[in-house]
Amino acid sequence: MPGLDKFAIGDIAMALQDQTDYENFHLVDPRTGEMGYWTRDGGIDGRNPIDLDDVDLVVIEPLPSSVWYQDMVDFAAGISDERAGERLSRALRGKGAFRRFGNELHDRYPHLVPVWNAFSDNRAKRRAVEWLADNALVDEGSADRFATGHPDPDLP
Repeated sequence: MPGLDKFAIGDIAMALQDQTDYENFHLVDPRTGEMGYWTRDGGIDGRNPIDLDDVDLVVIEPLPSSVWYQDMVDFAAGISDERAGERLSRALRGKGAFRRFGNELHDRYPHLVPVWNAFSDNRAKRRAVEWLADNALVDEGSADRFATGHPDPDLP
């Protein structure tokens, strides 16, 4: 079983977030950690369609958007600036929450953008390592050590 260092954790995190198309998939080679991308029409190389069952790669299916939405809820609830927290929470109501949250954050609270980026990136990377463990690509001990070493950052 390859070690955690064989995998591009950030790339796996992005693949888990990719909600753009369920006809295409990110893949990872369990032996090398190398990432790939599969499309129905172009296969892996972009020219030769193949069935995913015919390759020794693991499909990275995106996590539900509710997982990423909860990060925004937790961030808004965790910051000490009550006004900012209330405005960000309000932006999360109804359709278009991701866009409104981002707009509110960038337009009214630009000083919180790097904090949000660190918070959400850290959670995404922990989920990527958890995904690797859930798919038996890394051992549970490595995943646990990663999670312990990457707690949520303190919020202002």
